[in-house]
Amino acid sequence: MSDISELERRITAALERIGKGLDRMAAEPAAAAEATATVAGPAGVDEGLQAALDEERTANAQLSARLRAVKEREAQAVARLEAQVARMTRQLDVQGLDLQRMRKTTVQLREQLRVLREAQTGGQADPQMINKAMLAELEALRATRLSETAELDEILAELAPLIEMPPTGAAPQTKEVPDDARA
Repeated sequence: MSDISELERRITAALERIGKGLDRMAAEPAAAAEATATVAGPAGVDEGLQAALDEERTANAQLSARLRAVKEREAQAVARLEAQVARMTRQLDVQGLDLQRMRKTTVQLREQLRVLREAQTGGQADPQMINKAMLAELEALRATRLSETAELDEILAELAPLIEMPPTGAAPQTKEVPDDARA
């Protein structure tokens, strides 16, 4: 029985020590928090968070600025490409009209040459037929010239930005030469 009373005493002492330890542990986190608050203070924690927030805001502002710059460049590129498409569409329209004109004059020229050839083989060469054939040939030459002029205008329009020359139809830019340099 004495063993039982000894075990009871030991268990009671252990429980008391556990209770005191729990009380100390409950008191220590509050004391540790107070010690941290006195060293760093709530403002120190807030300052660290505020600095991190400011860094994130700065990074966000930089990314926003980069995004705006990229969007502006993209918008400029799209506008440039749209202008190029519009210009090429106009050139294609002009070429289409020139092609129609050339086809028409070619058909007329062929018909006039056929009529002239038939008249020549029949021995009935009429000066009026020769005049019509000459007019058809002249119209074919005009259509060819207009087509070549349109093609040259297209080439010059492509070369103008490369050599910084005004496109056809625009007045050429001349540099003013001082009177001293002319003598």
